[in-house]
Amino acid sequence: MSGPSFATALELGAGAVLVCAVLTMWRRSLAAIVRLLALQGVALAAVALVLGLHARDGVLVGVGAVVVVEKGVALPAVLLRVVARDTSSRETAPLVNVPASLVATGALTLLAFAVAGPVVALVPTVAGRLVPLGLATALIGIFAMAVRRRAVSQIVGLLLLDNGIALVAFLATGGFPLVVELGASLDVLLLVVVARVLGTRLHERFGVLDLDELRELHD
Repeated sequence: MSGPSFATALELGAGAVLVCAVLTMWRRSLAAIVRLLALQGVALAAVALVLGLHARDGVLVGVGAVVVVEKGVALPAVLLRVVARDTSSRETAPLVNVPASLVATGALTLLAFAVAGPVVALVPTVAGRLVPLGLATALIGIFAMAVRRRAVSQIVGLLLLDNGIALVAFLATGGFPLVVELGASLDVLLLVVVARVLGTRLHERFGVLDLDELRELHD
């Protein structure tokens, strides 16, 4: 892959990861949010594949294949099953409304670029200067976990954080070794499967997956 096409493909992939994170804060439909998460997983895999093809690194290409199967297909499929069981499959009352959330994501993106300056200076490459996009995605994931009330939304926030960390690792270091990525992927997949089981049981028992309503039931 030549220099200009490599840079363009990498920028598109990393940019798509961040755009998907921002759009999850804009949408309220849980099904739409999970589909955006799937699209983000495909974009993240594309970043790994572009880096692997450019460096002629078969292991990194393998990591990209693992990422697209796990983050682009498997995890979203599990979450969509949880959403399908929830009759109120919308984020109806987040702690921060949509306009304020979008402003916050903009501020977090600017913060990421400011904080990641030293890292960009240490990695003076096309990939290195895109590191702030991964950090911004991770910060948006933390923000989503803090302000969203639905259990699925908070799981999505956790996965946004995981995807942001993975993007930073791909861009700053050339990617995880395959065995590390497989281990991390299995951990995250196990977490989401457990969350799905718990969500199903909670919905069958109480009929809701809103964390505030569940706290009220506890009280």
